[in-house]
Amino acid sequence: MELTVLGGCGAWPTAVQACSGYLVEYAGFRLLLDPGYATLPRLLAHHTADAVDAVLISHGHPDHCADLNPLLRARGLSDTPPPALPVYAPHGAADAVLALDRPGMLADAYHLREFRPGDRFDIGPFRTDTWLLPHFVPNAGIRLTTPDAVLAYTGDTGPSPDILRLAEGADLLLSEATYIHEVPTADAPYLLTARLAGQYASRAGAARLMLTHLWPGTDPAAAQETAAQAFRNPIDIATPGLVTDLAHARG
Repeated sequence: MELTVLGGCGAWPTAVQACSGYLVEYAGFRLLLDPGYATLPRLLAHHTADAVDAVLISHGHPDHCADLNPLLRARGLSDTPPPALPVYAPHGAADAVLALDRPGMLADAYHLREFRPGDRFDIGPFRTDTWLLPHFVPNAGIRLTTPDAVLAYTGDTGPSPDILRLAEGADLLLSEATYIHEVPTADAPYLLTARLAGQYASRAGAARLMLTHLWPGTDPAAAQETAAQAFRNPIDIATPGLVTDLAHARG
């Protein structure tokens, strides 16, 4: 299983960093995980729009799903449209982005497959387990399993014991870390810190940790150093173009 980071910036994209977006590949199948703001250009630097086999969305905030619209336009409005793209999302999470165009304009470009966080299903070669994790809107923590690797992804979440189940023994925990040390009081139930991400990765026995969804302007080195106070294994920051082979994450 190979993970390519398209973006990892929280809230809005910057001049050098797109929002959450990750391409997960295994056995020739390409799964686009969370096509947030500005991720489509990053994707197109690697593959054509019709090379994506499915999309999986953790929740409905636009920094995690807004670029589904241009992806569907690139596919549905091409001279030779590819087959409808399976789009997996929690119930209602994709409604706003799918409503950006006139009704029916992109109807043949996608097949919406809604789920409830807590469901288990298959997407191509990936066994997909989900958990309802605390956020401002319903958010699915996602665990992708293949015969040789496990990727655990928090989406956006606050503290929860389910993160330990999500990440147990994972080859890579891709964890939101909006803040470094402390989340403002009003948002504390719904977001994590780099410190907490490191603690969860350590307690879950993950082989590797990747911090993502850092607030724009956050010092990535400071976030990495803080997570390392609790987690002694390798820690990366989600930056565009970073490629991780999960099958060798424990090497």
